[in-house]
Amino acid sequence: MTVEHLSFSYPCGRKILEDVSFSAGTGECLAVLGNNGAGKSTLLKCFSRILRPQAGRVLVDGRDILTLPLEELARTSALMAQSAPLPRLTVYDTLLLGRKPHMKWGVSQRDRAVVADTLGQLELEPFAMRYPDQLSGGEQQKILLARALVQEPKLLLLDEPTSSLDLKNQYEVLGLVRRFCRERGITAVLVIHDLNLALRFCDRFLFLHGGRVFACGGVDVVNPENIRAVYGMDAAVERVRGVPVVVPAL
Repeated sequence: MTVEHLSFSYPCGRKILEDVSFSAGTGECLAVLGNNGAGKSTLLKCFSRILRPQAGRVLVDGRDILTLPLEELARTSALMAQSAPLPRLTVYDTLLLGRKPHMKWGVSQRDRAVVADTLGQLELEPFAMRYPDQLSGGEQQKILLARALVQEPKLLLLDEPTSSLDLKNQYEVLGLVRRFCRERGITAVLVIHDLNLALRFCDRFLFLHGGRVFACGGVDVVNPENIRAVYGMDAAVERVRGVPVVVPAL
């Protein structure tokens, strides 16, 4: 995935994103970081064409997803929105609905096989015939992830996927995202506020500040200088059992 010179402003003239450029490789998870109002969620909405940028390109396998027909876009990218409402369907039918971009005249054996495999991979089989509102918040987040995965996207967009989850479910959901990306060659772009979760599960890190790219790269860009500049606070980055951890200054 390559983003080139992306800019977005609202009709009132308020500029949210300006000349945003970065890249992420196949199988990588990229964390989009920054303070509130930096343009993180707007970036994902531009990628999924909920919002139309005024300039720039978003290339996935060399094709600009901003110009693809909607059906083709749905086969190329999938959005796991923040706390998105789930339909009053069984978990199985909810996932089957995620196969719609691939369907021709009806549900195929391939569609059912992909749904069954995803239910198994995410350990959702016991809930297949239950309704989402009968499940916990963590289980509902896994359903949203599963619905995105059955689209078989090349680009997976996640807007604060752990915002309403307890510690165990945060690690479980992000662990699943990382595993699926690596196994299936998916590029994931995550908007996330927790720097420590990002450091544990992501490969690349994009700091947005004032609607622009402040820094982008590997784990080395998550450093005290960039944290101070972007968030306006002092912090150290230490290693605990080999894992980098951000420790805010008291």
